[in-house]
Amino acid sequence: MPLLEVTDARLARQFLELPARLHQAVPQYIGILENEMEVVFDPVKNPKFANGEAIRWVLTDATGTVIGRVAAFLNRDAVDVQNADLPTGGLGFFECINDQSAANELFDAGRQWLVARGMQAMDGPINFGERDRLWGLLIDGFDRPPNYGMFWHPPYYQQLFEQYGFQLYFKQYTCYRTTAAPLHARFAQQAQEHAKEFRFEHARVADAEKLAYDFHHVYNLAWAKHSGVKPMTLDQARNIVKEMKPVVDERLLWFAYHGSEPVAFFISLPELNQIFRHVGRRLNLLGKLRFLWARWRFMRRSDKRLFGIIYGVVPEYQGKGVDAAMLTYARPSFVDAGYADIEMNWIGDFNPRMLVTTRSIGATIVKTHATFRYLFDRERPFERMPIIR
Repeated sequence: MPLLEVTDARLARQFLELPARLHQAVPQYIGILENEMEVVFDPVKNPKFANGEAIRWVLTDATGTVIGRVAAFLNRDAVDVQNADLPTGGLGFFECINDQSAANELFDAGRQWLVARGMQAMDGPINFGERDRLWGLLIDGFDRPPNYGMFWHPPYYQQLFEQYGFQLYFKQYTCYRTTAAPLHARFAQQAQEHAKEFRFEHARVADAEKLAYDFHHVYNLAWAKHSGVKPMTLDQARNIVKEMKPVVDERLLWFAYHGSEPVAFFISLPELNQIFRHVGRRLNLLGKLRFLWARWRFMRRSDKRLFGIIYGVVPEYQGKGVDAAMLTYARPSFVDAGYADIEMNWIGDFNPRMLVTTRSIGATIVKTHATFRYLFDRERPFERMPIIR
């Protein structure tokens, strides 16, 4: 089975088109926008190339038909900071027919490329970018469509990874609840207790600079010390706000303030795959027109789904019920805006505090993605992702 490095437009097109061809008969399948996939492998547009590199392959059968694909990448910033004793590269964007020998050839290609660059392990399937999207292998919840920025995978992919020798490094849960379901009575009690000391309100998109500053402040205090998460600059926060603007609903961007200081946030968006499934795989001119029409129709529905992007509390205020009070104020806004339910992505099994929070608001796990690790030294003891204490 010929393995071809993606070096021209024809092979890049075959790389992009394979998932839709493999999964086109699956009603739950929604693909990643091709424009966003192309950015990952564009050295001009993806800042990870500043101190990293990536490669892609497609695998063909005897007739020349593409039957598999994979990418390997090396982010030297992440290796230096996190993996001094176990330099680890990445493998991602895996798609393949149900054939272990084909999968093994793809995995071998990634492993050999990373070994040649001094790596001792590879994580996969992951993204050559931030780990909040395009990350993880779906291992449970195949009956539900993916949220925006997440992959749908068939059940047999897990066996392909595990038969090769990948081991579970951590799980990422997607949790669900209806917005109209009441919160526990103690949430309202905490909201009342905090009403005088704290202020709870949703953001104003018209004041983009304040939104960027508040997000930047809470994010860096609440998240930047976590493994694999780098501090954010204010310019990066401004860019995030700018990128969100075409799809944001400001009623879903909630903050808690102690005086003038933002101390907690719960950032959500309309679940965009409910829109993009009607747009197509490319956001070209026709795709953008379809998007505007689909979004106009979507925003007028009363059964919309919102998508929890990120939640954080400044450490000084953690465990004091500020987050519970914020959610108490936010929930009626969600209901009034026509959002019937909510899904929250990327809750790692190594983050027990966040799992307790999701259970406390009545959310249940409906999808599970897994990040696997393969140690090149097969005699080395395997260790899972450390628990956040």
